[in-house]
Amino acid sequence: MNTIATHSQVISPRNLLKHWQGHRALTRRVIDKFTERDFFEFSLAGMRTPAQLTTELLAIGGPALKAIVERNDQPYSEAGLDLKTKADFLAKWDEETESINEFWQELTVDDFDQTFNLFGQYEFPIIENIFYFIDNEIHHRGQMYVYLRALNTEPPFFWER
Repeated sequence: MNTIATHSQVISPRNLLKHWQGHRALTRRVIDKFTERDFFEFSLAGMRTPAQLTTELLAIGGPALKAIVERNDQPYSEAGLDLKTKADFLAKWDEETESINEFWQELTVDDFDQTFNLFGQYEFPIIENIFYFIDNEIHHRGQMYVYLRALNTEPPFFWER
């Protein structure tokens, strides 16, 4: 017997935001595990430091969602993030988390299927852009997990979101 639903919505916008924010909360705890020095200096095999990875994530999450809501396809940029300490990064992380919550309220269910040229580079439906934000964060958090393990630091459990 075939029991496939005839409507396309699998997850509500509210639950998708909760899922994304769960990942963001976990990533924040991972960032917080680094010592100040290691956050800015540690790297393996030529990969970027945790600070550099976090800078990318900060330049994408809130700013990209804002760009989607405002339909602004300006190029991607990490410029303007002049953060000097790990505490600065965590404060900015919290600020962007609230920004995501605010801009999320501006999206409608119909928006998710609309195509948008994110950063003037990626022409995809908005839902795919949001999945990219989440996937990219998971990828970079995975790199930071490897760094923490190499530093003999136990990372947070990945399932505790």
